Amino acid sequence: MTAVLFDFSGTLFRIESTESWLRAVLAEAEVPLAEAELARAARALEVAGAQPGGAFPLALPEELSGVWAVRDESAELHRAAYTGLSRQVALPDPALHDALYERHMTPRAWAPYPDAAPVLRTLREHGIGVGVVSNIGWDLRPVFREHGLDTYVDAYVLSYEHGVQKPDPRLFTVALDALGAEPEETVMVGDSRAADGGAAALGCRVHFVDHLPVAERPDALLPVLDLVGAARRPATPTQA
Repeated sequence: MTAVLFDFSGTLFRIESTESWLRAVLAEAEVPLAEAELARAARALEVAGAQPGGAFPLALPEELSGVWAVRDESAELHRAAYTGLSRQVALPDPALHDALYERHMTPRAWAPYPDAAPVLRTLREHGIGVGVVSNIGWDLRPVFREHGLDTYVDAYVLSYEHGVQKPDPRLFTVALDALGAEPEETVMVGDSRAADGGAAALGCRVHFVDHLPVAERPDALLPVLDLVGAARRPATPTQA
């Protein structure tokens, strides 16, 4: 194997809890909300699927079904889908819906999984190309930079920048071309069988991880090193 492609949300990083997300926005807007009401609103937002990177909607409103299906094909569609879901929940100030969307795009709203840094570092030390292939509606590069992981990524392929979303093979093809890698020499790592599994159509090997809170998933990425042989051979001297 000469390259590894990673999904972003639920694979390398995890979004903060819905309650933390709402609490941060309320604090910044200086909008008071009793604890019981905050907990209720946070749960309602989670059920609605209003937090990008969080839970999917339990029941998708019919009027949002169209935009939801293509939400990752542009920044405008992504915002419309998620703010539309957020507005299904009553909040003290209507401006909070846009503030919640803005919050989720900030590096402080995301935490890397514990094994993300060591796995990415080891891949770099062994000269294995790393790409991030994400269905997303905004630029996640600042998240990687803020958490010190950008130095290990050779290419970012983001759906909204190409107008196509996983599992469409075209998105994976862009990443393979950027890394100069062949499909049969590449592993795709992700948490979604429906989306990330699309890489298999090109001949890539696919490794799935569970989309769990950071504290509950300390080492699910480590098997990737075995898949590419990096755990069994010394690092390249010029890159160590």
